[in-house]
Amino acid sequence: MRGKSAHSSMHEKFETLLKLFSSKRFLLREGIGNELPFYICPFDPKETVEMMDTVDLLKKQLLKQSVGVLEINLYDLVVEILKKEDLWDRLAEFEQESGKDELFEVLQGVLDPEEYLIPEMEQIMGNSTFQILFITGTGEVYPYIRTHAILTNLQRVIKQRPVVLFFPGKYTQSLERGASLNLFGLLPDDKYYRAYNVFHST
Repeated sequence: MRGKSAHSSMHEKFETLLKLFSSKRFLLREGIGNELPFYICPFDPKETVEMMDTVDLLKKQLLKQSVGVLEINLYDLVVEILKKEDLWDRLAEFEQESGKDELFEVLQGVLDPEEYLIPEMEQIMGNSTFQILFITGTGEVYPYIRTHAILTNLQRVIKQRPVVLFFPGKYTQSLERGASLNLFGLLPDDKYYRAYNVFHST
């Protein structure tokens, strides 16, 4: 029964998201004034596989409605950057020789959002035709890359098209605490207030 319920819940999310993402209101950024069209799609980390299947299905169904989606998977992008910097094959050896703290520092430097990640994303976007940007793989790149850092730096390169970040955790907004991203529902909050919860935008 539990599996069936989870499946039904994901199907309902798919239907809700498909209706929203294909709507003229969403695509033309109506109803948000001058705010950035940035959206968080939170989901239960236990449903990661199902959500990624849903993302693939959304892209296919939206394309049938002439809505182009560009998906940037942060994990895949990180691997690409590390290979380009000739670091990917040496990571395990480096961690064994230098330790996790040193590895963490190296990765944070090489994967700095402002200097490396966002320029790479900007190049990908510049070579693509799309109406909506999907960002996935946020859980896989923690703690080397923080979600709020990606969104904060992304603000300067994409403002006219909706950005949807799929987030394995909770995105809460309140007058008392502001807005916070809580990865996996367990890790310390990242503060980011300029995005909408996609399920509150329908």
